Formats: sequence, C-alpha cells, structure tokens
Amino acid sequence: MAERTTTPSFPGAAALRQTGRLYGLGLDVVRLTFRRPFQLRELIQQFWFIASVSILPTALVSIPFGAVIALHIGSLTTQIGAQSFTGAASVLAIIQQASPIVTALLVAGAGGSAVCADLGSRTIREEIDAMEVLGVSPVQRLIVPRVLAAMGVAIFLNGMVSVVGVLGGYFFNVIMQHGTPGAYLASFSALAQLPDLWISEIKAVIFGFVAGVVAAYRGLNPKGGPKGVGDAVNQSVVITFLLLFVLNLVLTTVYLQLVPPKGS
Repeated sequence: MAERTTTPSFPGAAALRQTGRLYGLGLDVVRLTFRRPFQLRELIQQFWFIASVSILPTALVSIPFGAVIALHIGSLTTQIGAQSFTGAASVLAIIQQASPIVTALLVAGAGGSAVCADLGSRTIREEIDAMEVLGVSPVQRLIVPRVLAAMGVAIFLNGMVSVVGVLGGYFFNVIMQHGTPGAYLASFSALAQLPDLWISEIKAVIFGFVAGVVAAYRGLNPKGGPKGVGDAVNQSVVITFLLLFVLNLVLTTVYLQLVPPKGS
C-alpha cells in the first residue's frame, strides 16, 4: 500500500498561496490584454454597467468628502493664522488623496461586487469549466474586459470627484466660513502643480486594476455554492479596501520623495 504524501504546511501558507494566485491572475490579465481577438463589445458593455452602478453614489459621496476636508482645513488654518493657504491645502488634499480613494472605494464596492457576483454565478454553474474545455480562455474572454472597464471608469470618476469635491470645498469655505474667494483660488494656483493631477489619475488607474483583479479572482474561486458566492463578494470588497489603503500609502510616499513641492 503506497504511503499518502501530504504537502508540508506552515502558518500563513494558505494566505501566501492565495496571494500568489491573485498575483498570477493579475499577470495573466496584463499578458492577455494584448492578445487578439480583443473583446471590444464586452469591454463597452462592462464599462457602461460599472459606470451606471457607480456614478451616482460617487457623485453623492464626493460632496460631503470635499465639504469635510474644506471645513476641517479652514478651521485649522484660521486657528494658526494661515487662512490664505486654505484653498491650496483643501484642493490638494481632495485631488491627491480623497478623489482616488473615493473613486476606488465606490468602483470596488459597487462595480467590483457586481463583477464578482456575475463571475461567481458563472463558476458555480460550471460555465467557466465549459469554456476551458472548449479551449476558450475565460481570462481573455471575461476578465480582461472587466478589469479594463474598471480602470476606465476609475479614471473618469476620479475626474468627476475632483471637480465636485473642489466645488463643494469652495462653496463651504467661502459661504459657510466666510473665506475670501480670491485668496482661495490664488493659493491653489500658487502651490498646485501638474504632477498633482497626474498622481491622482495614476492612483485611479492602479486602484481600478486592483479592484477588477480582486473581484475577478474571488468570483472565480467561490466555495459552497450560492452562499459561497455571497461570501466571495464580501471578501472581495474587504480585500480590495485593504490593498487600496496600502497602495495609497506606498504611492503617496514615492510621489512625495520624487516630486518636490512647488516653490521649494
């Protein structure tokens, strides 16, 4: 009788395996993006779907985000006698930090959860296995268009959040805190620079990619039938949020080290 061999395990081995598989899926998405045939119709449909479920919540969330930042910074600058820098601090905080974070959270929470549920239902119905048997790559056919759609929606929503957040911050600072409109705009133009906008869009692209890949990975690996699909959706949102905050810290640190502040 042959002896049964078991794979040696250690604490955290399962987490490392899951991380490796997630990383491998991300590499497959990048590699298959440039392979023909490109699923343009699927990309357009997924772009419209993710945008339709994300645009309204993102617009509604961006207003209080901009207001809270403007009110807090306005109160702080008033206490230290630096009211002339309120506009620059508020706008830069919204563009560099709040806008990509809000965009990523809504894309992951609304669009990513829907993508995960769709792929999870296909998986438990064995549609993914059937595609592999027929020689059709599910990554190229289903996942690549969804990840690219999430990235595209993140770029456009990031711009919308930036505009709405800046306008909301201007309104609350000028109207509610009796700030000076000219000083608000002058301080922003004096301290802001074009790389501030670029890093915001770069964050949006990376966050959209991460949200799409995590949602697709959890959708392809549900456990326990329909209940497992619901659990996979919850896990995808939580995992995406954790990764986004870590990536935001890394990207912000690298940006502040490479790009000197304006006027320094």
